[in-house]
Amino acid sequence: MTPTVGSGPDLVGLLPHRPPFRFVDTVDELVPGERCVARYRVTGEEAFLAGHFPGNPVFPGVIQLEALAQAGAIALLADPRYAGSLPLFGGVDEVRFRRQVVPGDELTLTVTMDQLSARAGKATAVATVDGQRACNAKLLFVIAPT
Repeated sequence: MTPTVGSGPDLVGLLPHRPPFRFVDTVDELVPGERCVARYRVTGEEAFLAGHFPGNPVFPGVIQLEALAQAGAIALLADPRYAGSLPLFGGVDEVRFRRQVVPGDELTLTVTMDQLSARAGKATAVATVDGQRACNAKLLFVIAPT
């Protein structure tokens, strides 16, 4: 399949998530059902940063994983076979956090589907900031009907 490039806002709208719990701003590359490259800028205005950590805000690793899962959901939901379904986080393996992510950083979220069936899937996910790896993981998701 040919990648779709530069269709950010329309593709982000595929997500069932809404602010303040949407962690994808734009989509740079998409191959439906196969791969998504997206971005999220940490503004520093995220409410949870006030307590994580006061005076030294650090974007939580679990939210980095959520951002990666959301980018993967876009790849899934853009595939006509899964349109209108509800992808749910099912698990995560081989997680590593490599650097702190702080306000002003822009996460590049790259998710590649490794396995995909009618009910579930697995993906390889990497988040980077300025080309430096911030987080990588293997994601497991379940595809629920709506």
